[in-house]
Amino acid sequence: MSSAAGATTTDPVRVCSIAELPEVGAVLADLGGRRVTIARDSAGHVHAFDDTCTHANVSLAEGELEGELIECWLHGSQFDMRTGEPKQLPATSPIAVHTVTVDGDDVYVTLSD
Repeated sequence: MSSAAGATTTDPVRVCSIAELPEVGAVLADLGGRRVTIARDSAGHVHAFDDTCTHANVSLAEGELEGELIECWLHGSQFDMRTGEPKQLPATSPIAVHTVTVDGDDVYVTLSD
């Protein structure tokens, strides 16, 4: 996934085309130096959230999707991709979620704080 320079919290940034995403799965994007996971769930919804697990500092883009949850591959922490809330220990802190807009075939992300 390509990097998007100059991403801010108020500007939507084109991250990829919908065709570049796995049918169900996740990819890593660099948005102005911030590592963000872009994921498509089994219902076809696209989610964006900070890539790093709050428990073990590993990439969530390498995790498994189950419904609207992503599971960290290292210790099994699960996060709700819609809210960022941890749903399975050992993680207890949420991940930041970002706003996704799909316009035609393009996926845009607006970073949160």
